[in-house]
Amino acid sequence: MSAGWNMKPRNLYLGFDGGGTKTECALLDADGRVLGKGVGGPSNPLRAGFEIAFASLRAAAIATLVSGSANASELSAICAGLAGAGRPKVVKRVMTFLVEEFPGADVHVTTDFDVALEAAAGTGPAVVLIAGTGSVAVGRDGHGRMIRAGGAGPWVGDAGSAFDIGRNAVAAVARARDALGPVSMLADMIPDRLQCPLWEQLIERIAQNPDGVFTSVFPLVVEAADAEDPVAREVLLRAALDLSRIAASVIRRLDLDQQEFVLAKSGGVHGRSAFLDSALENLLRTAAPRASIMPLPQSPAIGAARLAMRLLAHPAEEAVHDRA
Repeated sequence: MSAGWNMKPRNLYLGFDGGGTKTECALLDADGRVLGKGVGGPSNPLRAGFEIAFASLRAAAIATLVSGSANASELSAICAGLAGAGRPKVVKRVMTFLVEEFPGADVHVTTDFDVALEAAAGTGPAVVLIAGTGSVAVGRDGHGRMIRAGGAGPWVGDAGSAFDIGRNAVAAVARARDALGPVSMLADMIPDRLQCPLWEQLIERIAQNPDGVFTSVFPLVVEAADAEDPVAREVLLRAALDLSRIAASVIRRLDLDQQEFVLAKSGGVHGRSAFLDSALENLLRTAAPRASIMPLPQSPAIGAARLAMRLLAHPAEEAVHDRA
């Protein structure tokens, strides 16, 4: 950030929510009011790389500070909740970057699901089912115990994510090409929309940029399912089942299955397909009949800024949070 911004601090708090597709940022004042918001590119370092992640964080922060008519020197604390930040080496490098960018602020780096939990219920019991480029379910009971399921990355996990839905759709087209499965309208939609008229071109693009291809296929699956394509609907039903399973695992292990709690949905997969949303909600209600199932009530970026505020005010809680 620009050197020379030396206005008297207003005790402002900056929060980031970063994933494999975009970064959202929010600025709060000491009363918790939202002063500004901004967006940047992908900031999951394990998928986008550290340099792209850092550029995205910087761009989102600048946009947010500008929208809130604020300066970096006015920041008291920052919290970045990033996909991929469950690994110590990621936390260390992102911490170093943010401390250099904002030398006057208390800096905290955590996972995207930590800030989603904060946005869902503060310190109360909650489960958040995140489905975007990746997928994960995370929950916390009334005693602060946290459990997670999923989030193992695109090659061994992320079931029900946009990446996974796109991959399963392309695999279904491949099976149809080999006369091993039913024909789908996706066989024409995917090459046409991705401008890959030859199958070999599509395979080459997947090898070069699987995130870009598979997440781009996801909205095509939604469109085909809306047109009652049976293959697309089967792919979305599988996603709903996979997402409900990871959520149910967290709910069961936290003994929340017969309790009242917030079950919040977050990420770009939710709210895109009425077919998928309906199937998923039915499955979730079976797993947690007394839960309040809803979209995340506020942005995870706002949750991150609120977490930054709370951890600065309660240093002992920060130590406990880091050990968790």
